[in-house]
Amino acid sequence: MAISTELQAQILRYHHVEKWRANTIAHQLGVHHHTVQCVLARSGLVPHGPRNRPSQIDAYLPFILETLEAFPTLTAARLHAMVCERGYRGDGGHFRHMIARHRPRPKAEAYLRLRTLPGEQAQADWGHFGQILIGRARRPLMAFVIVLSQSRRIFLRFFLDARMEAFLSGHVEAFERWGGVPKVVLYDNLKSAVLERHGDAIRFNPTLLAFAAHYRYDPRPVAVARGNEKGRVERAIRYIRDNFFAARSFKDLDDLNAQADIWCDGVAVDRMCPGLDITVRQAFELEHPYLLPLPDNPFAWPALTAASIAKTPYARFDLNDYSVPHAYVRRSLSIVATQKEVRILDGTKVVACHVRSYDKGAQVEDAAHIKALADEKRAARRHSATDRLAAAVPASTALLERAAQNGHSLQSAVIGLHRLLQHYGASELQAGIMEVLALEGPSPHPNAVQLILERRRERRHQPPLLHIALPQHVQDKDTPVRTARLDLYDQLKEVPDDK
Repeated sequence: MAISTELQAQILRYHHVEKWRANTIAHQLGVHHHTVQCVLARSGLVPHGPRNRPSQIDAYLPFILETLEAFPTLTAARLHAMVCERGYRGDGGHFRHMIARHRPRPKAEAYLRLRTLPGEQAQADWGHFGQILIGRARRPLMAFVIVLSQSRRIFLRFFLDARMEAFLSGHVEAFERWGGVPKVVLYDNLKSAVLERHGDAIRFNPTLLAFAAHYRYDPRPVAVARGNEKGRVERAIRYIRDNFFAARSFKDLDDLNAQADIWCDGVAVDRMCPGLDITVRQAFELEHPYLLPLPDNPFAWPALTAASIAKTPYARFDLNDYSVPHAYVRRSLSIVATQKEVRILDGTKVVACHVRSYDKGAQVEDAAHIKALADEKRAARRHSATDRLAAAVPASTALLERAAQNGHSLQSAVIGLHRLLQHYGASELQAGIMEVLALEGPSPHPNAVQLILERRRERRHQPPLLHIALPQHVQDKDTPVRTARLDLYDQLKEVPDDK
């Protein structure tokens, strides 16, 4: 439990001025006596009062101190077991409190105030600002913060993730806003900068190295557990939380970033620059000439992400599905995603481009992709019916070709021939079509075929075919009604009159 500075001051005053014992101080201040003893021990003082009685642990103190000097992080439980093996019979709880007094404490480390030259260094880091709900997805609200170490100029940009494309996009926007690049950028040991580290052996993220080489700055990670080396960006994130983000309302991410730009160019640059008697705006004007110039060409980013298209024409990316032309099903494509759009490529050819969605389970579709697939399905069904008709009645192929040449609708012609096939049979329809094709008068059509088939039926003196399709409710009226059993009435007997 942390002991407040005010409480420590009261304990020390009662000890030095009033000469109170530890128990008296604890009783008067309403705290545990171990708290008072801890404060006095930290100050190198011995509590007033009678000398402590001899304890069982006194005989083992040389062994305990020697062991703690060799192994400072050894737990009190393990040390208690070692002492018990040597004859100690005291309680483990009391032993733990006694060990806390004798355990060596690390020496307080003093830090030098770091000073940098103009344009020499910037510090970058991520800040987590809770979550934001977009549709059915709950996205983390991440703030990319980079600050110039000399002038303390802050650049702030909010993203919905901390991926590499967002990380590099934040750098690019910051450099363009400043009109230059610092010579060194310090990073924490985050995955976007450092993939692996063992002591001083560091394996940088190759994408960040390529990006730094393009902008000609030196990426440097801070030492492990040395947050003071990038204290400027840490204080900048705390300043953003208190001065900008606290109690702020916004409609969406674009609105929040627009407000962040106004704040960075207004309140943040008009504050006093620490260590200088000028504002951040004035300090940045002095530092700007020392920044490296921006490169002429942009960095080749973002990178490609592989995507496998299944039997449905959609590519899955970041919890959502994006439509592609149906010709690319069962294919492997590539996705290039920025913060605003998602492009799907086949090699170097862009096959689809969509506005990026941060929802979850959404289907982002291009109407042209869906229409093309629907048209092909309808054409496939029409061709399938034509193939079945050609297999049953070979002469139908020639009839349909001549009908198409004369401008007739093939779909209605196929439907009409299927209806004739159902009523007259394949052999009779084949003969009727051959007879129509032999005529030189009117253009061939299923209506002409039906007329020929009717004439052939009359020559055979067969009854006409009735094609009546009654509605279902009319057909239900003609359903036979089951006759009721009348013998049940014969079984009824008159009930005698009791009167």
